[in-house]
Amino acid sequence: MADRDRDEQGRARNARPRDGLGRPLPYGAPGVSRQPEGVVRTPEETLAEAQRLLDEGKPFHAHEVFEDAWKSTEGPERTLWKGLAQLAVGLTHAARGNEKGAQALLARGADAIEPYAGAAPHGIDVAGLVRWARAKNFVVSSPSLRK
Repeated sequence: MADRDRDEQGRARNARPRDGLGRPLPYGAPGVSRQPEGVVRTPEETLAEAQRLLDEGKPFHAHEVFEDAWKSTEGPERTLWKGLAQLAVGLTHAARGNEKGAQALLARGADAIEPYAGAAPHGIDVAGLVRWARAKNFVVSSPSLRK
């Protein structure tokens, strides 16, 4: 256990380099810079950063941005951000070739965000994302978060 990367409380630090899909690489290998954790952004900043990462083929990293929004939000929009994070994880599974995991997370994410479809909070194309998540060709491209 002494050679494992742990903090003072014994929790894993996950300091190994990662590829663009969040898969761990060997220590010393060049990896993709990780998203800083615990960043509080405005909804506009969250959506812009997540879309940038999705467009770059980094859905795992987009998930981390949505996760920060989910964890820093109180109230009814918390489920929206969690659902968007689940969609990004579903896309990560799809990109990694895990179709079963992709379908499960995309369905869970779609179910979570669907109640917001009528309101389109922050200009998010919720109805379009739900359609995309439930389509059979979700692996082809990353979704656009806005109309």
